[in-house]
Amino acid sequence: MQENRKKPVIQVKNVYKIFKLGEEKVRALDGVSVNIYKGEFVAIVGTSGSGKSTFLNMMAGLDRPTRGEIIIAGHHIEKLSESRLVDFRREHVGFIFQAYNLLPQMNAIENVALPLSFRGMEKKKRERLAVNALKMVGLEKYMAHRPTEMSGGQQQRVGIARALVLDPQIIFADEPTGNLDSHTTLDILHLMQEIVHEKQQTLVMVTHDNHLASFADRRIRIIDGVIVDDDEAAEEAEDGEETKDGKTVKGNEGGKDVPE
Repeated sequence: MQENRKKPVIQVKNVYKIFKLGEEKVRALDGVSVNIYKGEFVAIVGTSGSGKSTFLNMMAGLDRPTRGEIIIAGHHIEKLSESRLVDFRREHVGFIFQAYNLLPQMNAIENVALPLSFRGMEKKKRERLAVNALKMVGLEKYMAHRPTEMSGGQQQRVGIARALVLDPQIIFADEPTGNLDSHTTLDILHLMQEIVHEKQQTLVMVTHDNHLASFADRRIRIIDGVIVDDDEAAEEAEDGEETKDGKTVKGNEGGKDVPE
């Protein structure tokens, strides 16, 4: 194994998320365990209702598991209070959204600099960092433009710059190319590949599209809240990791019961 794989940036250990619908209990996540490492571009792939977005929300600290552990950068985020979670995300995590979530009254520099204001950073410094981030995503000519003056691809580049400006350890992307045409989608995915590998950041992307997932270094497939395929697990099995009936054990395949 490579050196950076010895210490996971994200550890998910036997995580369950159970929702109650009347008398029925729905397992959105059913005993999920996974390690994700520094410098990896990971795609979590699944159809609508598979549990992939719930999985992302758990890792991002946007929702809490019913049971299990989620350790990011050494912090048990399932144990943090809401206020500490906000601080944690501000310091360690960047987000790229499908809907861009840019403020229409602000130009590109102001939109990218906005998260830095929550860190109490003075205006000149945060604008300088925003300019650098926009240059990184190729928007030198559009820094003074508002969202309505930019294409969808340009707006998503602003969204990527906004995530990068925080210099996060981890970037979470929720269907980041869902509103883009096929040509722009390829441009954005290539950009995300380059940035992650150049800066050795960890990027976790949720998608329903197998082709988009192929741009990632590693693909984790989830069905009905269970990981059914994982490139990393397959590699570990080849290296002699413990398997069950010739297959790597994932999710709740070990047959463990969940306490009610």
